[in-house]
Amino acid sequence: MTDPTTPAHADGRDGNLAVRRPAISFEFFPPKTEDMERNLWDTINRLAPLDPKFVSVTYGAGGSTRERTHSTIARILKETALLPAAHLTCVGASRGEIDDIVDRYHEVGVRHIVALRGDPAGGIGTPYSSHPDGYQSSADLVAGIKKRHADIEVSVSAYPEKHPEARDFDADIDTLKAKVDSGATRAITQVFFDNDLYFRYLDRVRARGINIPIVPGIMPMHNFKQARNFVTRAGTSVPDWFAAKFEGLDDDAETRKLVAATVAAGQVQKLAKNGVDTFHFYTMNRADLVFAISHLLGIRAKSAQKAA
Repeated sequence: MTDPTTPAHADGRDGNLAVRRPAISFEFFPPKTEDMERNLWDTINRLAPLDPKFVSVTYGAGGSTRERTHSTIARILKETALLPAAHLTCVGASRGEIDDIVDRYHEVGVRHIVALRGDPAGGIGTPYSSHPDGYQSSADLVAGIKKRHADIEVSVSAYPEKHPEARDFDADIDTLKAKVDSGATRAITQVFFDNDLYFRYLDRVRARGINIPIVPGIMPMHNFKQARNFVTRAGTSVPDWFAAKFEGLDDDAETRKLVAATVAAGQVQKLAKNGVDTFHFYTMNRADLVFAISHLLGIRAKSAQKAA
């Protein structure tokens, strides 16, 4: 019997070929308090030895975390060997404001931006309106970044269940194609829990001639009830079989953590078995589950590497 925790081959077949180490990346959010700051840096110290391809730092709605995002990115650059990617949205800001932010990032050494349109000012589910003097879409933002600094790599978002505001899948993939045509070289998916959704989406994307990496975004559900509310608002479906695994665990954090690690590890191992060799983890500024899942993928910490 095959050990279900053994890393799969990148070509999706069992056999005697050498196992290729998956590439991983992590997402963090900028801290609001001193305690959150300490927790974030404990998390970075724990995960940095796993040698991620990059780490991204989110950007609050309407630029609400602009300065905290910038200071977190600057500290990562100054104190670690990690490659940071700064999230950037264009909602609620003029072109001049966004261009200044891009220039500041470039000046401190940032060479990777995750370019996003951003949620409507009124929150998810409310009508979106662009700034009259701003970038009008995520594709427009990508083009603006590349025009100012061609050496900045730009990643964008992708939606295996389509963007909640998209008319249909074809329109959603049209949007992704526009972002690629504007210079994006990687797409990171919204969270999904059914791998078939990812592979069907990948088929649609490839059929449209989009050949950039479509990196699956993985979120270990530390607090299932809270996380479910968050992801469903963003258009992610939560299968009944998935929810059933967390039944009765609302007041049992330790068991919930074990179940969350097991479920997420199973998801990434099945993706790996079918040829996926790159993963982006939404860490929620916690290291424990992501570290365990990475270990099960065959990724080992470089003991000599220090984050800070």
